[in-house]
Amino acid sequence: MKKYLSEMIGTMVLVLMGCGAAVFAGSAPETLQTGVGTLGVALAFGLSVVAMAYTIGGVSGCHINPAITFGVWLSGRMSGKDAAMYMLFQVFGAIIGSALLYALASTGDTAGVTMTGANSFGEDEMFQAFLAEMIFTFIFVLVVLGATDPKKGAGNLAGLAIGLTLVLVHIVCIPITGTSVNPARSIGPALFEGGQALSQLWLFIVAPLVGAAISAIVWKTIGGGKD
Repeated sequence: MKKYLSEMIGTMVLVLMGCGAAVFAGSAPETLQTGVGTLGVALAFGLSVVAMAYTIGGVSGCHINPAITFGVWLSGRMSGKDAAMYMLFQVFGAIIGSALLYALASTGDTAGVTMTGANSFGEDEMFQAFLAEMIFTFIFVLVVLGATDPKKGAGNLAGLAIGLTLVLVHIVCIPITGTSVNPARSIGPALFEGGQALSQLWLFIVAPLVGAAISAIVWKTIGGGKD
């Protein structure tokens, strides 16, 4: 149970910090002039992963992302039961993180800020969005599988490598979809945002899982067995 709770807490922190940066420091045009901008939001997501990797990595492995869990399961590194429970608690964590963010954005001096950091794409950009989420999730999960490989991985530096990769992914993908590459990260905010975010949610679940599946196949090919 400890590892499931760790995944819930880690995903909560990721959504609260990452989406929080987007909401409070990157949502309004006037904020963008003096705020963190795209790079800052990207760093918020990446640094959240680094922080959680060195906090709960020894307990659960710090997936905090159903796409990563899916890729790890397909790679044969965890049981189907654990994978299902990881994903469930990751979604719980994302919902809690989104609820906290919604509460913060709806009260105090920031009243009127209603954005939740939900992902979305333009009316005629569905194919681009699907392709982007699939490709960048593939890259991200491939790095995770490689960096955490028991024999060929990066050891104690894995958390840093994974976090920096997420920063890189966000820098490129934020202008396209706001960057998900994580179904839980999209589910939580969409439940509070509603509307377009909720109607487009399927893409931010399916595309990352497809990308993760491809990464598992590729890593088995290039990283499995003998050289």
